[in-house]
Amino acid sequence: MRLLLLGGTEFVGRAVAEAAVERGWEVTAFHRGRRAAPDGVTSVLGDRTDPDGLAALAGGAWDAVVDTWSAAPSVVGEAATALKGRVERYAYVSSRSVYAYPTPAGLTEDGPLVEGASADAGRTTYPQDKLGGELAAVAAFGDRALLVRAGLILGPWENIGRLPWWLGRIARGGPVLAPGPRDNPLQYIDVRDLAAWILSAVEQGLGGPYNLVSPPGHTTMGELLGACVRATGSDAELRWTGPGPILAAGVEPWTDLPVWLPPGELHDTLHRGDVTKALATGLRCRPVEETVTDTWTWLRSLDGRAPQRPDRPPVGLSPEVEARLLNAEA
Repeated sequence: MRLLLLGGTEFVGRAVAEAAVERGWEVTAFHRGRRAAPDGVTSVLGDRTDPDGLAALAGGAWDAVVDTWSAAPSVVGEAATALKGRVERYAYVSSRSVYAYPTPAGLTEDGPLVEGASADAGRTTYPQDKLGGELAAVAAFGDRALLVRAGLILGPWENIGRLPWWLGRIARGGPVLAPGPRDNPLQYIDVRDLAAWILSAVEQGLGGPYNLVSPPGHTTMGELLGACVRATGSDAELRWTGPGPILAAGVEPWTDLPVWLPPGELHDTLHRGDVTKALATGLRCRPVEETVTDTWTWLRSLDGRAPQRPDRPPVGLSPEVEARLLNAEA
């Protein structure tokens, strides 16, 4: 298989590139050169947002393209239009954020979508941008467009900082504010399992939307943080605290305490989606222990700080706020 990656040097794109190389595929990554592509990948340098920025891809032909673009939908449209006729299938890595909020527990791919999205739009808001990207891919490729609606993505090379923050905090040891309930179910996808499913879906000729995240309850907040303690080997003491005191202190779920959401409407939206369709087409999800351990191993291999996407703010609770909450609970 000949695969073209629009990106391919950072988190999701890198995982797809590495998985494709492992399968013996011929992989080309079109990127800006800010990071080196994985071994075995042919790099083509260019900036798709520049006028005539896709010129370096002229004349090439591939069996499939994987596009991870997260900003202006018009950029997806330009790439899809330019590649139409030279690529068999277009896989666009979208997001479950395309569903209209609130998203009830168990929502399938047929659920209502956000309003105001357009395939021709410039950058607006993340949900509309991702849905606009879907519309652009479908406009060019029809039922040959695969719409990968990913949920929370964790694993090595994460450039948002969610799991790296928890690992770093727990590695420092001592009392750690652990947001409860301990058995609060979590739903996420290891980036390598996401990559494996995308490649298999391309091989199967799948098209249309798929929710891509682990089954609801794949793990819990307690299991995730316990795995962090074991992976780091630290003396961290998890101090489980209910949502009430945490929210009363002005702590923001998801950002101040990454991954965590208290039970309720937003938790149902992000941690209780239906993935029956993806499971039926081969999705397999590794245990949380493996995701956490491998992410810690990767973090320890870095000479400096973990990569951080420039368009996303850093996440994590300040030491001062954590100390204040821990003292109040003592």
